[in-house]
Amino acid sequence: MTRATKTKFVREYPINASAKLLYPYLSTPSGLAQWFCDDVTVNEDKVYNFVWDGRSHFAEMTGLRTNKSVRYLFLDENKQHITDGPYVDFSIESSELTQEQFLKVVDYSDEDDVEELEELWDNLFHNLKEIVGG
Repeated sequence: MTRATKTKFVREYPINASAKLLYPYLSTPSGLAQWFCDDVTVNEDKVYNFVWDGRSHFAEMTGLRTNKSVRYLFLDENKQHITDGPYVDFSIESSELTQEQFLKVVDYSDEDDVEELEELWDNLFHNLKEIVGG
């Protein structure tokens, strides 16, 4: 049995919004539900339930640096860790030179169609940009 290889999709999007303004959209259920997924809830065990097209995807927030970055590590249907599990990593970076802000996205998943990932993230980012006015 061959294991599905994961794709690591990395993209930086310029955004005209402060880290303080942007961060809640990356780190809170209400913020994420506005642009990233259809709905998101967190249970008492701090397991996030991301809903896309009526399907639940469970994740744990494994990395968190206030106003800097956040990582969601996806779990299996039983909310257990997966070896080499998929994750999404958001980090807010700024260029020292130009003072521009960037949202860096790392999507590590089973999706191997890079064009599809690109289109997905471009659309998601467009939604986020409209919300924050960046």
